[in-house]
Parts: sequence; structure tokens; C-alpha cells
Amino acid sequence: MGLIVQKYGGTSVGSLERIRNVAERIAGTYEQGNNVVVILSAMSGVTDQLIEMAQKIGTAPDKRELDVLLATGEQTTVALMAMTLIEMGYNAQSLLGYQAEILTDSTSSKARILDIGANRIKELLAENKIVIVAGFQGTDAEGNITTLGRGGSDTSAVAVAAAIHADACEIYTDVDGIYTADPNICEKAKKLGRIAYDEMLEMASLGAKVLQIRSVEFAKKYNVPIHVRSSFHEEEGTMVVNEEENMEKVVVSGVSHNKNEARITLRKVPDRPGIASRILSPVSEAGIQVDMIIQNTRSGNMTDLTFTVAKSDYRAAMEISQQTARDIEAEEVLGDENIAKVSVVGVGMRSHSGVASKMFAALAEEGINILMISTSEIRISCAIEEKYTELAVRTLHTAFGLDQDDQDSRAV
Repeated sequence: MGLIVQKYGGTSVGSLERIRNVAERIAGTYEQGNNVVVILSAMSGVTDQLIEMAQKIGTAPDKRELDVLLATGEQTTVALMAMTLIEMGYNAQSLLGYQAEILTDSTSSKARILDIGANRIKELLAENKIVIVAGFQGTDAEGNITTLGRGGSDTSAVAVAAAIHADACEIYTDVDGIYTADPNICEKAKKLGRIAYDEMLEMASLGAKVLQIRSVEFAKKYNVPIHVRSSFHEEEGTMVVNEEENMEKVVVSGVSHNKNEARITLRKVPDRPGIASRILSPVSEAGIQVDMIIQNTRSGNMTDLTFTVAKSDYRAAMEISQQTARDIEAEEVLGDENIAKVSVVGVGMRSHSGVASKMFAALAEEGINILMISTSEIRISCAIEEKYTELAVRTLHTAFGLDQDDQDSRAV
């Protein structure tokens, strides 16, 4: 007997028919002798419909009340799932976030989980019930309903799995695992059987949308194995686990890309201590996340500073930067929304040299100019012109041998 947490996304429960299909899968896991806790998202499209409804009342709806509204999406799904399982003859019960004791901070629409009591979940499991928990939601110390932001159900699932010491957390989605590259643009991409937490964290931060980054952070911190798999068939997916010894034998495990990038350059900035802080602090204070940063020294005690932000934050960041440029007497501010970021990721980089030179040479051979570079211990990223994104991904996938069936022993 095991203790399994299963999470199903919006497309998996997008209709009553799909809810019935998922209920049969849940029942199958329960019939194998497992205790089962299920985390559900709202039915696909429902959250967007609720946001649209709120915005018809006012362009900036009250954030607290918006959280109350959005939480009804998951409330609907868990009730329908519990009803379906009960109709099938199984003892099931639904819980909302506050009933599952998911305690968060008070940041509306982007709350972070502080603790999970899970006492009610444990009590229901002791009664051999299938427990259906609303994902994406919790409650703060004042009793207000909060939501965790887009992808928050993944975080709910892993956090609940950690709280109840589950044997595994299965994340069911509309894809069947983690691939060496996006199979939509790289036909030779291969599904990985296993991937390290650190690799998955890098890929999630680089734009891979299979798992929400906070869920991977939780999984790594509390050592929760995640199984990413499709809700539409029975094939094994990808296990996200602690780093294993054989993983370092492969230099690059995957190639990621992100087209949601824009860059801003402040030219001829006075080169003096604290100038980078003067430029970037107002951006950060506006809640805008900065990614890549490059500073180029000019003659005459001047410098250029370039940084990237998400395209959705571009206009706000430009306005802030233009004001800052006036304050510090920089010459001008330039912007570019037509860039993308391509990255190679792999824990094997820690023990292998020459990855950067190989990456740069492969891009150069295809005439792809590198605009910016950033690195971590297991990742190298290059900003390039957006029009070359697909070519760059395929080129790097081939250059690092990921096209080959036997290159990565983790590929399936």
C-alpha cells in the first residue's frame, strides 16, 4: 500500500466526460491498495471566464474579492469529482483550501504557501476515503481566501504531498512528460525517463511550462518524487527526482527556449558606484523581474547597461527606465521586443568543460548572432533575435547529440 497524491489540470477535467475518465483512473489507483489524495484545477477556460466577468464590472477589480471569485472554479471541480466517485460506489470527500489547512501569506492572486496542517486530510485517509482537494487556493492568517497564481495547483499538490509524506506526487497534464526540447519545434526531441530537480528548476525558469517552478522548489526541499504524465493514456511519464550519479555522464539533458523576452538598454550611463542599483531598483520595486544583465564599459567614465524583462512587463519597465535615465543623465534608452532566449541545461556541465564554446560555435555556424549571455552551474543561456528561435533549438539539440537514441540513458 502506498500514499499517492495525484494532480489533474484543467484540460484533464475540462468536461463531465473527462471528469468521469479521471475518476476511473483515481479509482484504479485506489483499487490497487493505495491511499489517494487528489488535487484538482478548475475546468479549462473557467478561470479566464471568471476574470473576464470581473473585468466587466471594473478594469481593476478588488484583489481580495477576485480571489474569492476565482476559487469557485476549483470548488466546482472538486465537488463534481467527489460526486462522480460516490456515484461509482467509492467513499470520496472534497475539501477546499482552507479545510485542508493550506495557510498562505496575504498576497492576493500570488500568495505563497507558509504551512499545511493537513489534519483533516489525514483523518479522512484514516477512514479509507479518497480525498479531493481544491488546488490553487488557500487561506491567510485572517481567514481570507487566497489564490496561488497561474499554475498554483502544481504547487498545492507537491506541498500537500510533502505535508502528508506521500510516496509520490503524480502530475497529470495534457503532455506525457519532459522532453529534451519542445517537440512542437524539434521533431527529434525525446521524452526523458528521469530528470534532476535542479535541471527541472532551470527548465521551468527558462520557459518550460510543464511544471510550475514553485512546485519543483517544494519537491526539492522536501524530497518529493514527481511523476509528470499524461491523463489521456497509461504510458509512464518523466520522474523528477534527486540527482543520480549517472546523470552527470550526460553533459546536456535538454534545450529550452523562451520567446517571452524583451531587452532594455540605457546608453552612456555615468560609470560610478551604485549606478546599477539606481537603474534596477525602481524596476524591482514595481514588481518587475529582471533576468539577464550586461554592462559594457565605454571611454570617458561612461557605461551601457542592458537587461531583459518579460514582454508583458516591457512597457512599464521602459517608462521606469526612461525616468531613471533622465534622473542619472544617461544619453538614451533603447528597447527591443523581438528577442528570445535559448538555453542548454544539464547537471553534467558541472564536470565537463567546453559546453559554452560548443554552443557558441554551433550558433555561429548557422549565422545566429548572440546578443547576451548568462550562465549558472548547470545552464548556459543566450539571447538571440526571435526569428531564429526554432533554428537555434534544433541546432543545439543536434550539436549536443540529443537527436541520437542512445545519447542520454534517461531518454525513453
